[in-house]
Amino acid sequence: MNLNNLFQTALYIVILTALALPLGRYIANVLDGSSVVVRRIGRPVESLLFRLAGVDPGAEMSWKQYALAVLVFNALGVLVVYGVLRLQQWLPGNPQGFGPMTPDAAFNTAVSFVTNTNWQDYTPEQAVSYLTQMTGLTVQNFFSAATGIAVVIALIRGFARHSAKTIGNFWVDLTRITLYILMPIATVVALVLVSQGAIQNYLAYVDVPTLQVTTYQAPKTDAQGNPVKDAKGNPVMVEQKADKQTIAMGPAASQEAIKMLGTNGGGFFNANSAHPYENPTPFANFVQMIAMLVIPAALCVVFGRVVGDARQGYAILAAMTIAFAVACWGEISAEQAGNPVFTTLHVDQSATASQDGGNMEGKETRFGIAQSGIFTVATTSASCGAVNNMHDSLTPMGGLVPLLLIELGEVIYGGVGSGL
Repeated sequence: MNLNNLFQTALYIVILTALALPLGRYIANVLDGSSVVVRRIGRPVESLLFRLAGVDPGAEMSWKQYALAVLVFNALGVLVVYGVLRLQQWLPGNPQGFGPMTPDAAFNTAVSFVTNTNWQDYTPEQAVSYLTQMTGLTVQNFFSAATGIAVVIALIRGFARHSAKTIGNFWVDLTRITLYILMPIATVVALVLVSQGAIQNYLAYVDVPTLQVTTYQAPKTDAQGNPVKDAKGNPVMVEQKADKQTIAMGPAASQEAIKMLGTNGGGFFNANSAHPYENPTPFANFVQMIAMLVIPAALCVVFGRVVGDARQGYAILAAMTIAFAVACWGEISAEQAGNPVFTTLHVDQSATASQDGGNMEGKETRFGIAQSGIFTVATTSASCGAVNNMHDSLTPMGGLVPLLLIELGEVIYGGVGSGL
């Protein structure tokens, strides 16, 4: 690891820790009902939501009632997302005219986003409308993250209250987490991303002419789309030319913000955070990496405050930070060392003023080795799943680090959507 890589890693850990400490205190205050500035501003909205839903904010739940509320809420979420995916061709906000997802793909996607898994078996910019992205997937990015935080808070209350029969009210926790924690921070992150060049619009896709015309051979098809064959049964080939490129548009920044903040991971574009419209600059990438781990790190502080011994929270945070730093060192060192096959071929992989050096296969040049390595460790530390580089292109040792973190259950800091 060279000096530049060491500096970037140290800067990230210092800023992450510096933000996690006050954020942890803030989260604890929000969830124990303490009066904070944001709550005073949002109290009318909170009260209105409780009245409309028939929720008594002063009534607490047993663990069975809390668990049932979690299951019912998320089951309803699956149904809503499934419905939006199946009906999107008849709904507004679909300038490309995308049709419905197949039943199995829609169910898979709905369950994936509701459970904070965010595994995608489709190409978003070729299959999902803007309305679906916003009202289906982005909403679940908030709710799945809020559910994870609520569950870990309930667990911590169970530790703290010992013989108490109640652990809080899920509906109150869900509302306050969404209104006072996730939405304010996600709004700030989204504005930062827009300032860096992440797109946020509702335009139809744009066709632009390419710099040069590319010709290629393609099978000829009939009116029904079937390939035309000659007398010998071989496909008839015709010359095609490509002289334009279709550029996807959409409200990417708003979804990207909560994608990272909620450790969701499902991208607005298929290339995820390697796409320049999701993650345009090194600064935007740094902000996304901070957003990915700041709440999981803060939950360590929350644990200490809720159980009445802040030192316990700091001890957990310190242990996790040390493990994270070691993982970053291993990952970045392995990638900076480069491809051993290239070394035998005398390919220059050293870091210079004109190149990052190391193994740049599958990485974005705007991020380099350090930011790609930190991102890789962060996303597999917190069960996020977002990527800004291709993990299949990592060196053997560079691939071992995220694989080990995944095999450990991605428990360093933990994921927002899966708890501490």
